[in-house]
Amino acid sequence: MIILQGLSKSFNGVKVLDNLNIEFGDKQITVVIGRSGGGKSVMLKHIIGLMKPDSGKVLIGGIDINALKKKELNEIRKKFGMVFQDGALLDSLTVFENTAFPLRRHLKLSENEIKDRVFSVLEDVGLKGQDKKMPSEISGGMRKRVGVARALILNPEIMLFDEPTTGLDPVMSDVINNLIISMHNKFKFTGIIISHDISGAFKTGDIIAMLYDGRIIESGTPEEFKNSANPVVKQFITGSMEGPILI
Repeated sequence: MIILQGLSKSFNGVKVLDNLNIEFGDKQITVVIGRSGGGKSVMLKHIIGLMKPDSGKVLIGGIDINALKKKELNEIRKKFGMVFQDGALLDSLTVFENTAFPLRRHLKLSENEIKDRVFSVLEDVGLKGQDKKMPSEISGGMRKRVGVARALILNPEIMLFDEPTTGLDPVMSDVINNLIISMHNKFKFTGIIISHDISGAFKTGDIIAMLYDGRIIESGTPEEFKNSANPVVKQFITGSMEGPILI
């Protein structure tokens, strides 16, 4: 579904992605872990075409999106749903209108059709009866769930999650992780999660990959990761001060 080949990107002479190579399996959830500021979100922006690499390719279904014109790229983007770190809700719109926003922008549906789809997806994410509330009236965890509902409303083939549990307590983080799993079981999307939540990665990921010094240094199943002999991986997943990762 998604292949990054030799992806490199620098900012002001500092290399953030360095000949990065990774394949994301169709209908699998891949969790990319790594240090804060290590290039995970930059990689995600390349996948959705918000950034162009200095070199390398981003292949979506075999198509190099960097070779596309704007109109063609926008068509590819319709395959994606994106869940941002803070939910990125529109403060002036209700939960209902935030969720309905992509439908109104991209599809010509009747008001009854919009209501049916919005109420259905809000129930899927555990927000039945919350549709009239404003973002300021709901908790951080609920705002994240609205973000998931809005991303799912167009039934995307690919879901991108940028640090979905950042800023949440451990209980609410587990709620969000369970939500991702249940939504993946229902909608069968190809999922990419950017995270440094190790327990969440082990719970949600079919595959885990670690980004370090601009490259994917290891990828495998959660079990393979837990048993990794790579000292960088071992230090990161145990949260130890001792090891090759410099503080």
